[in-house]
Amino acid sequence: MTDRLPPGAPRGLRGKRRADLGGESASDAARLAIEPIDTSLSFKHKAYAALKNVIVGMDVYQSREDIRLDERQLAQDFGVSRTPVREAMAQLEREGFVRSVPRRGVYVVRKTKREVIEMITAWAALESMAARLITETALDDDIKSLRRMFASFVDGRVLANLDEYSEVNIQFHQAIIRMSQNRVLTDMAENLFTHMRMIRRKTIVEKDRADRSIRDHMHIIEALEARDTALAEKLVRDHALGLAEHVERYADYLD
Repeated sequence: MTDRLPPGAPRGLRGKRRADLGGESASDAARLAIEPIDTSLSFKHKAYAALKNVIVGMDVYQSREDIRLDERQLAQDFGVSRTPVREAMAQLEREGFVRSVPRRGVYVVRKTKREVIEMITAWAALESMAARLITETALDDDIKSLRRMFASFVDGRVLANLDEYSEVNIQFHQAIIRMSQNRVLTDMAENLFTHMRMIRRKTIVEKDRADRSIRDHMHIIEALEARDTALAEKLVRDHALGLAEHVERYADYLD
C-alpha cells in the first residue's frame, strides 16, 4: 500500500513507506513541488522537461523501494492532458530514467552498481578529453572562473556547507564539458551527466569525498591554468575514476 500524501504534496509520485533517515522518510524526499506547466511552448516538451527535473531532483538512492509515477495525477498537477505526460514518460524511458512495467505502471529507474560504474567510466573518458581541449583552446578568463567557484569553500569550510558544495561540484564538472567547445562531446555528455548528478549528490557526503573532491578540483584548475595538457587530462580522468572506485567499495545500497 502506498503512503497517503499530505495536502500540498504532489500526488503524481507514489512511494511505499520507508524507514526514516535523519528524521525524514525516504518517501518525503520524493514529495517535490510541482507547478502547472507554462503552455506557451509545446505541451510535450514542457511536460518532458518538468518531469525530468522532478526525477533528477529526487534522492532515488535513499531507499530500495520503487517510486511509481501516476500518469493521471501528474497530468492534473501539471495542468495538462494525459497525452503529453504519456509522451514525456516514453521519452524518459528511452533515456533510461523510467521503466514501464505492464499492468503495474511506470517507475523511476534506480541504476545498479555496475551500471553506475560504467557510466562514471564513460564520463571519465569524455571529461578528460574536454580537459585536453580546454588547455588548447579556452580563454584564460574562462579557466579563472573555475577557481572562483570554490572561493567560499577554503579553510575547511566544505563540510559546513555540504549542500551548497554539492551543487558547485556539479556545476564544476558541467563547466569542464562546456568549456571544451566541442558540441558533439557536449551532447554525448549531457544525458550521461544527468544520470550521474543523482549519484554525485549521494556520494559527496560519504566518507571523505567532499574534502578529496575540492583538493582534486584545485589541482585540476592549476593544471588547466598552466596549460599542462597531459597532466590536466590525467587529473580529470583519475578524479572521475576515483568516484568509480568509491562506488565499487562503498555503494552497497546500489545492489
